[in-house]
Amino acid sequence: MFAVEFQNAFSDNLLKWLVIFLIAGMGLPEDERSRLVTIITALFALPFVLFSMTGGYFADRFSKRNVTVGVKCAELGIMSLAMAGLWLNNLTVLLCCIFLMSTHSSIFGPAKYGLLPELLSEKKLSWGNGIFSLGTFSAIIVGLIAAGWLRDAFGRQQIWSGVVLIALAGFGLVTALGVTRVPAADPAKRFRVNFIGDFIAQMRAIRGDRILFLGAMGNAYLWFLGALLQPTILFYGKDLLKLDDTHSSWLQAALILGIGVGSLVAGYLSAQKIEYGLIPLGMAGLTLFAALLARPGLTFNGVAWNLGLLGFSCGFFNVPVNAIIQHRPDPERKGIVIAASTLLSWIGILLASGVYYVLTVVLHLHSREIFMAGAALTLAGGIYTVVLLPDALLRLVLWFLTRTVYRIRIEGRDNIPEKGGALFVSNHVSFVDALLLMASTDRQIRFLMHRTYYELWWIRPFTRMLGLIPIASDQGPRELIHSLRTAGDVIRSGEVMCIFAEGQITRTGELLEFHRGFGRIMKDVDAPIVPVALAGVWGSIFSFEGGKFLWKWPKKFPYRVTVRYGRSLPPTAAPDEVRAAVERLLNDTPVSTAEHGQTPACASSGQNPATAKVSPEK
Repeated sequence: MFAVEFQNAFSDNLLKWLVIFLIAGMGLPEDERSRLVTIITALFALPFVLFSMTGGYFADRFSKRNVTVGVKCAELGIMSLAMAGLWLNNLTVLLCCIFLMSTHSSIFGPAKYGLLPELLSEKKLSWGNGIFSLGTFSAIIVGLIAAGWLRDAFGRQQIWSGVVLIALAGFGLVTALGVTRVPAADPAKRFRVNFIGDFIAQMRAIRGDRILFLGAMGNAYLWFLGALLQPTILFYGKDLLKLDDTHSSWLQAALILGIGVGSLVAGYLSAQKIEYGLIPLGMAGLTLFAALLARPGLTFNGVAWNLGLLGFSCGFFNVPVNAIIQHRPDPERKGIVIAASTLLSWIGILLASGVYYVLTVVLHLHSREIFMAGAALTLAGGIYTVVLLPDALLRLVLWFLTRTVYRIRIEGRDNIPEKGGALFVSNHVSFVDALLLMASTDRQIRFLMHRTYYELWWIRPFTRMLGLIPIASDQGPRELIHSLRTAGDVIRSGEVMCIFAEGQITRTGELLEFHRGFGRIMKDVDAPIVPVALAGVWGSIFSFEGGKFLWKWPKKFPYRVTVRYGRSLPPTAAPDEVRAAVERLLNDTPVSTAEHGQTPACASSGQNPATAKVSPEK
């Protein structure tokens, strides 16, 4: 599948940029040149608007592997027509081929992206997207460079470029036959002729999941920005740096190489989860480096470096957004949701062609000014994203925290339910326990928090941002029961709640008795209880070791901790049963009790952890 996508992205961009370079070499007036580039961008985007929902239907109705083979067969015919257009130097035929190749890719898109979550587990999805994006954008780089080289090498004999395109289509068909066979997701799915109505219906469903909706909108903006900046980079090189076609393509390559490397690094840094915190970091980088490209007096190397860093930031934004779109829909709707998101993205690209026309032909802005406009748009979009999804900003802080002060090792992630409500029950060792748990999973976790801390003015903005639930036993049983019922309602709605069942941070390092409050939370709630053990946290500067929570030097830097998730327990599990499960998780650590956090009661008593019996009293 990686090889098929590499060939597809390479051939798509080779054909498109070869035609653009041919137009750039015709010596046309600047307005006429911009008009033709706008037409090419529109022809490249329009099929995705018209046929993406059809591609989603095929991806759900048939095996995604069979769809892949089918579109590769169609590519052979399209590239044969393109060879004829290059031989005759017929621009109309070449524009038709760009439209047909985009139609081919619009059918292929939902199948190729829908295959990733079928071939990879959820914890490998971000990594897979990083690898896949690296291959895709590497192919775009090679396609761009190859287009400039073929234009310069063959000159008026562009029929040989057509031979290359046909050979690539044949290679794509052969590799498609090796893609893993997968069953159809929904063989009974019916085709809807009214793709606009289908798209509107899917977007309404997507809006019901706020994170999925923001992911789809973010993906659309990313493609809008890319479509706006690509011709800008081309004419930046030609008009300001006076480059030939080959060197102009190197600037495009710098951007796309940055995207590929950024995607690969983001997939690695996601640490087997979808890391929402990378989204605001990526948008900040996009804003900064787009603004820096608006500076006058940049050399070829300066522009290339800034474009590479712009692309690197784009990769940080791209990986979590794509993983959100692929993971969050239900399996039987995945293809059509990806198709709707793809269509939305290509509406953004189509819009970019119109915006580019207005900026260049109507407002007569030059390349540097367009980069500044892109920076301003990205800044506005970043602020809007943080307002709608404020915990993404907090996750960014957590991401830095857990790669500087702390190093987290996560065990038992497969025990976390991918969807639906659940109650995490954890031991309580320090003031940062909640942050460590949030950093260990991409699922959003809500916590119960003592009202004394909840009402502090400098904490209150974060408590509202995270949807924390205040609780205090000294305000009467009615208030206490209300807080516990609210927590139960959160789980019923499909979210994850976490409770520190000891009721306080340990002052001794030992596991304390579990309170029975979570039994009230789980009353009439059909969801699992997941035991969680925080190991290695005891001794950190935020724990009570040494008789104080703060104002002590860290023993290690970074401080290594482990978050262990145990097998789910039924909602009726008693406090002593859940406590025993947490204690077993603590005993599973291969290091000494002084290293792994709270000392289990059986360890402090000298008993063998493998045979010790835990009583509620102890």
